[in-house]
Amino acid sequence: MENSAGITASLQGRYASALFDLANETGVVSPVEADLEKLGAALAASDDLSNLIRNPLVSRDAAGKALNSVAGVLELGEVTTKFLGVLAANGRLSALPQVIAAYGSIAAAARGEVTAQVTSAHPLTDDQIAALSAKLAAREGKTVKIKADVDPELLGGLVVRIGSQQIDSSIRTRLNSLAQAMKG
Repeated sequence: MENSAGITASLQGRYASALFDLANETGVVSPVEADLEKLGAALAASDDLSNLIRNPLVSRDAAGKALNSVAGVLELGEVTTKFLGVLAANGRLSALPQVIAAYGSIAAAARGEVTAQVTSAHPLTDDQIAALSAKLAAREGKTVKIKADVDPELLGGLVVRIGSQQIDSSIRTRLNSLAQAMKG
């Protein structure tokens, strides 16, 4: 499996790539991805957990034991739990959020998916998301997974970001362009 050099060049990318390779060999790519999503949500929801992985005063052993307990509470799989132990033993827990993101990117690429970050002025309906996904899939030639955000400052329209490409059809951008054109 070929990974993007940008992902695997970083420390977090190397850890994510190693985890993906192990998960792929053992046939648990999707369960590990689901585990990491649960863990990412827990990190976002808990300041204590987030502080634990970043605190240099917590010993590697203590951090490993704490994360092993968290893995039990979250009912994470064996591969994910052992991986957290490796991160703790190597003093790399602070990289966990980036490892989670990199693993998601690697797994999506392996499935032939791309993720589109879509920002709109108002929440999109399920029908709108499905239609947008179909149009982006036709454009990209791959399955498109949409992550939707809301930014009322856009006023209307959408901003779609796929990788390094951005499609900005927001009213805010159109008004800014018009203002620049009027300035001369």
